[in-house]
Amino acid sequence: MRHNKAINHLGRKSAHRKAMLANMASSLILHKRITTTLAKAKALRMYVEPLITKSKEDTTHSRRTVFSYLKQKQAVTELFRVIAPKIADRPGGYTRILKVGFRQGDASEMALIELVDFNEAAMAAPVKAEKKTTRRSRSKKAAQDAPAAAEEQKAE
Repeated sequence: MRHNKAINHLGRKSAHRKAMLANMASSLILHKRITTTLAKAKALRMYVEPLITKSKEDTTHSRRTVFSYLKQKQAVTELFRVIAPKIADRPGGYTRILKVGFRQGDASEMALIELVDFNEAAMAAPVKAEKKTTRRSRSKKAAQDAPAAAEEQKAE
């Protein structure tokens, strides 16, 4: 049984895992999207989302706290200057994980993790209403209207 074992250890000792997640979080913040395995992406989401939430409040204490996790000054600066103002009104869910298939060498499931507000393709695309479709044939009402429409066209 695995009761109360929420963290995925990723097959690494704690120091290696913390260093890897810190580097991946810094890369995600600097590049806005990275490709990694699905398990690492899910672990990274749990690691980076609290840091992004903490960056909403730009105080010395929050900067030092985030720096203790990220360990890169450029990533902390990017997080507080660029990312924090853009996600200020978002209540959570700052990252998106998209599955992209399997890795050639070991068939590991790969995923793309990205910051939600920095995906230009999704933000630029207009949101259009989807046409409601069913698997049934025409409804009785549509079938009754079709002969009436045909008669009107003949009259013209």
